[in-house]
Amino acid sequence: MSHTSELQAELDSAARAYEEFASRGLKLDITRGKPSSEQLDLAAGLLDAVSGDDVKTPSGIDTRNYGGLEGIVELRELFSPLLKVPTDQLLAGGNASLSLMAQTLTFAILHGTANSSRPWGQGPHKLLCPVPGYDRHFTLAESLGFELLSIPMDDEGPIVAEAQRLAEDESVKGMWLVPMYSNPTGISISAKRAAELAAMPAAAPDFTLLWDNAYGLHHLRPEHAEVIDILSLCAEAGNPERPWIFASTSKITHAGAGVSFFGAGPDTIGWVRANLGKISIGPDKINQLRHLRFFGDAAGVEAHMRKHAEVIAPKFDAVLSTLESELGGRDLAQWTHPDGGYFITLTTMEGTADRIVKLAAEAGVKLTPAGATHPYGLDPLNNVIRIAPTMPTADEVELAAQGLVACVKLASYEKLLAG
Repeated sequence: MSHTSELQAELDSAARAYEEFASRGLKLDITRGKPSSEQLDLAAGLLDAVSGDDVKTPSGIDTRNYGGLEGIVELRELFSPLLKVPTDQLLAGGNASLSLMAQTLTFAILHGTANSSRPWGQGPHKLLCPVPGYDRHFTLAESLGFELLSIPMDDEGPIVAEAQRLAEDESVKGMWLVPMYSNPTGISISAKRAAELAAMPAAAPDFTLLWDNAYGLHHLRPEHAEVIDILSLCAEAGNPERPWIFASTSKITHAGAGVSFFGAGPDTIGWVRANLGKISIGPDKINQLRHLRFFGDAAGVEAHMRKHAEVIAPKFDAVLSTLESELGGRDLAQWTHPDGGYFITLTTMEGTADRIVKLAAEAGVKLTPAGATHPYGLDPLNNVIRIAPTMPTADEVELAAQGLVACVKLASYEKLLAG
């Protein structure tokens, strides 16, 4: 049998498998990294943690009243060792770290930063964006007028030489980073790479690492990476104000009612607090007290996260097992094997990601749009697909993975025969 005949046979088989899957009329969604209802139920006790007139913090603060812009101290003390940020350099805010990102970037655009009084908005302002990366970072920055510059990554993090080359331009003001279990690859930045970024020369005096530790506590396995103390690394390198650290409990407790955190160098904390004081009289301290009482201490957070892992690790395993059994050894795709976070990245043949996403949608499986993992929604190789296994049930995840595999095979053999 000729090579072309073999490919045609594979294409015919893939087409039959795809049609069989599509005929089931399923409606499955693996687009976004949302917690499942089972995960949200883990924090049901949060809703009963504050009741009646029992609304004071251990230090006697009445959480119903104005004030406390920095958030209640006991909750900051609880999360300080988990995030590797000193309590007095950690702010606790509202329910969304994305809002803190928008606020701090806006402050910099309007007022400059702790390291420079020149507002970023007075000239061109650009951000470095490791790819594949987090679409919400890119969308937010684009909406604020930043030009987005892609930076390639390897299995230790962003390529520093390329970042340093671009940072010779003073209009490059910073770099997005998801240091642990990166969205969407699951890569955790190595300590060596983090130290290189902390010390990296940059033309902008206030070059900033936008250090979004969204998944730093979301381990899937007993053996896992540790949160990097980026504040100490930057201080040792002579850049104490370089990192702006973001985190939240949005995927730890209740996604719409969590607590966000901001950590930074001493001068930056003062700068942020002064600017926040002009737009807020304080965060929701009642919700912060709920979280304090629900967790109790740092060990309580870690125990809670092990419960999350028990729920979602089997879903990741189901996807990885299906990919391996159906695509392993075929040279049609590669995929990541994350030890934490919320995503698996599937890298397909060049030029096929958008076709796979379209086929999947038509067969009843919704995927994140092709290109979402890159600035401006443009994946130059058109070959990266983000898989989010957490929200559906385990059975639904397995079905969705089977459908995805059918789409990968069909699109791949179409391309091979056409090319």
